[in-house]
This record gives sequence, structure tokens and C-alpha cells, in this order.
Amino acid sequence: MRKIRQNKSMRFFNPSPFISALNRKKNDPREFTFTGDLKVNELAIQLFKYNKEGCEEINNISPGDISAFKKDGNNYWLNIYGLSDTESIVSICEKQGIHSLVIQDILDVDQRPKFQEFENYSFLTLKSIAPSEENEMITEQISFVFGANHLISFQERKADFFEHIRVRLRENKGILRERAVDYLLYTMLESILDNYFRALTKLDEEIEKFDFMNTKKEPSPNALEVIENDKKLVTFIKKSILPIKEFTQMVERGECQFIEKKHIKYFSEIKDMCLTLIDNCDIILSSLESETNLFFSVQGHRMNQVVKTLTIVSTIFIPLTFIAGIYGMNFLYMPELKWKYGYLGIWLVIICISFGMIIFFRRKKWF
Repeated sequence: MRKIRQNKSMRFFNPSPFISALNRKKNDPREFTFTGDLKVNELAIQLFKYNKEGCEEINNISPGDISAFKKDGNNYWLNIYGLSDTESIVSICEKQGIHSLVIQDILDVDQRPKFQEFENYSFLTLKSIAPSEENEMITEQISFVFGANHLISFQERKADFFEHIRVRLRENKGILRERAVDYLLYTMLESILDNYFRALTKLDEEIEKFDFMNTKKEPSPNALEVIENDKKLVTFIKKSILPIKEFTQMVERGECQFIEKKHIKYFSEIKDMCLTLIDNCDIILSSLESETNLFFSVQGHRMNQVVKTLTIVSTIFIPLTFIAGIYGMNFLYMPELKWKYGYLGIWLVIICISFGMIIFFRRKKWF
């Protein structure tokens, strides 16, 4: 799990932990290491056993009580919270015949989302992101292992991403109980993408709060830092969505054996959601780039106004400095120096020149 902490309306995001997948070490196939930061004392395991007629929910299951799923006409959804208990995760996966490389991918939360097909099951891992009430963006890796009648989901922490799905199973709402686990996978992917939509919507609302056009208001000193971090966040979201779109394209081509043909249309809807999200990411990135350009333009305008004001003041004082320079010379024969009204006359000349130049500049609309 990753928490992207925000400072009031400002968000700061560092995607480098997720980029670390590019430099993954070549581990032994039998070596299992959890790469996340969230440590849990005990796994939370929940099982839904359901069919068209009914649904049985079992909570707080011990890893030792989990066995291979039977082909008894029921569908099974096993949801596991917490990945830091490596031994329990490995034990559960081995009982289901999951390959050691897949187990490594489940425990490696910093890798790129991907999809793999095996003989008896398929494996899908992706990133989920959602805004929290504490003004944070919470991201985590969610992995799915699904077969003909079972789906196992691995989450880093307890979250309410799929609570509405549990309600539909308990209360028999919709057609979820009537369909196979591939339809359950569709509803879970839809929920994850909805979280992306909410995150982008919140980010877009924060962008609209930028008020760089107001020249009377000094922009925040860290405004550019916020914009750049927002760009990194949107880029991360876009990179996380692309593998989901690739997965749906494989489903449309019939390359996933555990997706029924009658359910392909639902995954086409997931693909459309991915395309919409990608378009939204591009729009937000364009808006952030525009805000960056506007920030520099406004700052340049502010600087030009300051330079313009200083130039006008300097221009007014140039002739006055010239007059003062002339009468500051130490010549013996300067008639004006002995004139009774010489001092007053010089002041009148200075005032007339100053006001004359100010009126001239005003007519030229230079200030």
C-alpha cells in the first residue's frame, strides 16, 4: 500500500517506488519476499460460496483450513487481506496449485500490472487508487487468481473497494449469483476503475482552484512543485490503466479461457472505461501543462510591471538629475545662483517637468 499525503489542497506524490519494478532483482523461484511497507499481524480471510439458489459467507478463516476448491456446482470467492504474512500466503497459494512465480508477483507490490494465462487458472495484478477522507490518495496492488469456478483476490489492506459486491451477493441483488466468477471479476474491475474516476475527478477539482490569473494575489511558492507532482500522479494512473485495457483486448480476442463468450461484452465495457480514463488523464495533463505555462506567463507579467514602474520613475528623474547636475557645478559666474528667486524657480521647473512627464505617460497609457 502507498499513501500519497496531501497538504490541504496540495498533493505530493512520488511514483519512484512503483518504477522500482524496472530494476527488480532476479530472485530464486522458491524465494518469497513481501516488498510492501504495510505489515499486518494476522491475515483476514473471507470466503463466499454461492450459486443461483443461495450464498454462504465465512469470515476469519484460518489459512490451514483452506483447501482446493471443489467442482460442486458452486462458485467461490476467496478474499485475502494482508500480504506481509508470507508463509501463510505461500501456503494458501500452493494448496490451490499456484505457480511459485505467480506467488512472487503477488508479494511484489512494486511491479507493473500484468496478465498471465496458465493451464488451470489465470493471473491478473493491477493497481488501485482512491481518495480518502484524510485528504490522501491511497494506492495498493490487488491481484486476482481465477479459474472455472473460483476467484482469489489478494489485497494489501482492508478496504471497502468491493463492499457493494458483497452486499449484492448477500442480498441476491442483480445477476451476480447467477453468473460465473468471470462476471464477478468484471464487477471488481469496474469498482477499481470507478475509484480511478473519483481520484481524477478530485484532482481536476483541485486544478480548478489554481488562480494564477489573479495578478493581485501572490501564488503559492510551492505551486510549481504541486503541479509537477500532480503530473507524476496522473502519469502513474495512466500507466496503471493501460495494462487493464490490454487485458480486455485479449478477452475480446478470446485469448482468456476462463472468460465466457456471453460475458465478453462486459469486458468491452471495461475497455471503454479504460479509454475514457486515458482520455481524462490526457486532458488533465494538458490542463496542468497549461497551468505551468500560465504560471510563468503571469510571473513574467508581474516582473514586467515591476520593471515598467521602475523605468517610469527613473525616466522622470533623468531630467531632474540633469538640472541638479548643472547647478551643482562649482563655476564662479552662474547668474542664476545670485538671483533672488533662483531656488524657487528651479523647484518650479522641476515640478513642471515632473508633472508634464507624468501626464505624457498617462496619455500614452504606459501606467
